[in-house]
Amino acid sequence: MSKIDHSLFNTHESAFDPGPCPECHAPLQLRHSKNGAFIGCSDYPVCEYSKPLHDSDNTELTVIEGSHCPECESELVIRKGRYGMYIGCSNFPECHYIKSNKVQETDKIDCPSCHKGQLIKRANKYGKNFYPCDQYPKCHYALNFTPVAHACPKCAWPVMQEKKAASGVIWQCPERKCGHKQPAQ
Repeated sequence: MSKIDHSLFNTHESAFDPGPCPECHAPLQLRHSKNGAFIGCSDYPVCEYSKPLHDSDNTELTVIEGSHCPECESELVIRKGRYGMYIGCSNFPECHYIKSNKVQETDKIDCPSCHKGQLIKRANKYGKNFYPCDQYPKCHYALNFTPVAHACPKCAWPVMQEKKAASGVIWQCPERKCGHKQPAQ
């Protein structure tokens, strides 16, 4: 005998009633796209109203007592958004202040490609760090590992990158033609 309640799986899409479209009052229905399910107007393409199936609005978690927004003097709150936790103004959407919790590194390294910008630490949408030039989109130079302001002794490229290897931390030239490796100093 199965312990699974099969009546939970007998629901049809017809049992799902999101109500009428707020723009044209036609019935809303469950739609599917390559990005997943969403709620859309049944009168598409005449009416293009759509909304996410699950509202992913920012959730306010905690009010930070004694803190004030520098833009509107409202209290600051800890929120959970789609990219993680952050501190923002409680007066949202009137005030769009967000306090960055990322620590900026003070020692910036000059970009070896354009010689105008500096390499800065950024994180991609998966949380992995990389080091692009701050002159993007004019300069597309970027490193995947921590840059070191040390010229390569083999090819004289002005920047090396720090990597972790089985033998310990090493510095490697980011130029593909060179690839020189040496122990970190």
